[in-house]
Amino acid sequence: MNGICDGRVAIVTGAGRGIGRGHALELARQGAKVVVNDIGGAVDGSGLDIGPAQQVADEIVALGGEAVANTDSVADWEGAQRLINQAVETFGGLDVLVNNAGILRDRMIFNMTEEEWDAVIAVHMKGTFAPLRWAATYWRERAKAGEEVSASVINTSSTSGLFANPGQGNYGAAKSGIATLSIIAAKELARYGVRVNAVAPGARTRMTENLGGRMSAPAEGDWDQRSPDNIAPLVTWLGSTEAEGITGQVFIVMGGRVVVAKNWERGPEQDKGARWDPAELGEVVPRLVEEAGTAITPPAPRG
Repeated sequence: MNGICDGRVAIVTGAGRGIGRGHALELARQGAKVVVNDIGGAVDGSGLDIGPAQQVADEIVALGGEAVANTDSVADWEGAQRLINQAVETFGGLDVLVNNAGILRDRMIFNMTEEEWDAVIAVHMKGTFAPLRWAATYWRERAKAGEEVSASVINTSSTSGLFANPGQGNYGAAKSGIATLSIIAAKELARYGVRVNAVAPGARTRMTENLGGRMSAPAEGDWDQRSPDNIAPLVTWLGSTEAEGITGQVFIVMGGRVVVAKNWERGPEQDKGARWDPAELGEVVPRLVEEAGTAITPPAPRG
């Protein structure tokens, strides 16, 4: 199996199903040796099952590639370290880290429990940071030892994190944080030969099936815009050496569409040149918000 990732070693978390499975298979088709990580749990993160990760690893091997399964939790500090170590010990190094693992515990803020908040933040935020931390340490040590490093990290954000979906305070906050973490990591790790980008995918998976018609499968023979496999080409390209120079970016990806998302920008402003009197801001702030086009119109109160 030869391609743009020929000889590279990749880890894909959450790779037992859906989008992560697509990443693992496409990376393998393009010549990468893949560590397929997945705890095999339910959408809410409960349960453990080695089956999904092993099935994808077996599928890659059946295609003529090289792969091993891993069921460590990425939200576990030592588990994340074992994951990185497994890639190095099994395949002799690490070149690509795709942080894709995630769960859902959707709830409106006034109903959300502490456990629902903590579980989602742990898997998404810590589950992105922990593997990234151990991989970054590995690459930094290689670079400081004089080795040439050309590594790539692709983290998984979400349009929920970029555009703020109601009912997903925990998930959206984590996904927004992942986008920012990716940009920060890109700035910190560039000197060591490491690129870091993020993708916000739109696809039909277990985590989006509750969206109904918006994610329904097309008629047989029609273009499947929502197929989870459509995200893998960009992620695989970002993991290759062809993507040298592309770092610190957040991409929105769905179907055949690739969009570069812009991060926070300064909008309209007014500088008084002195300290404001609070009473003066009643005319200033509403005007600036209107000029920015960011106003949120609240729904009518319920009687």
